[in-house]
Amino acid sequence: MSKEQITMYGADWCGDCRRSKRLLAELGVQYTHIDVEEDLTAADKVREINGGAQSIPVIVFSDGTHLTEPSDMDLTAKLKSLSII
Repeated sequence: MSKEQITMYGADWCGDCRRSKRLLAELGVQYTHIDVEEDLTAADKVREINGGAQSIPVIVFSDGTHLTEPSDMDLTAKLKSLSII
């Protein structure tokens, strides 16, 4: 799967974002990272996805689904369900 098929909206200061990035790296999963602090349109997208909440990370998959602040177990299960890992 190419990195264009997974997009993570996050920020450098976010502990959950760092944890999800670390898991994706350990699993060898490529993704596109968009920093909501640097791209204000990305912050708007996060609020749109989350029904107004600014919770990050938001990980969007090519099938149109997303996970917000996923646990490592939930993110791993989602990647398996999409046959990414």
